[in-house]
Amino acid sequence: MSRIAKYPVELPKGVEATIRPEAITVKGPLGSMTQTLSGDVIVNEDAGKLSFVVANESRQAKAMSGTLRALVANMVTGVSKGFERKLNLVGVGYRAQAQGNSLKLQLGFSHDIIYALPEGVKAECPTQTEIILKGSDKQVVGQVAAEIRAYRPPEPYKGKGVRYSDERVVLKETKKK
Repeated sequence: MSRIAKYPVELPKGVEATIRPEAITVKGPLGSMTQTLSGDVIVNEDAGKLSFVVANESRQAKAMSGTLRALVANMVTGVSKGFERKLNLVGVGYRAQAQGNSLKLQLGFSHDIIYALPEGVKAECPTQTEIILKGSDKQVVGQVAAEIRAYRPPEPYKGKGVRYSDERVVLKETKKK
């Protein structure tokens, strides 16, 4: 069995889980999320804790028990606290502006980039060079951050571009004569 699957997932106050044979649904103050279940893992709820038991001793079942436990733990965190990802814009004239359901980016191109945010993700721009993405689904928030970063990843000589707030960009030395 997976080492991760041995630890139960605790449900905080205000979060409830509904377990059906084909899926598990977690509801909380920030919404609800559903994860489909395979027949390899059995999910049990007792005293506000979710436990994950392997249905058979196959390699696939052991791997899925840890994976499913991690996914459900992320769902519980998402519907109770939510997830946040910060991006910084580094470069002269690089700006971001949140406009309702979209994000307007000025990244040194001849045109502005209008990025339509998917449902469940909100963007804030406390300053012109900071973007804060918030949502309850960890995978969607991370994917949106990766797509925004892909428009202008940090370049290795000056470090200009869109980077995660905790990202370190190692700068190369310029060519010498």
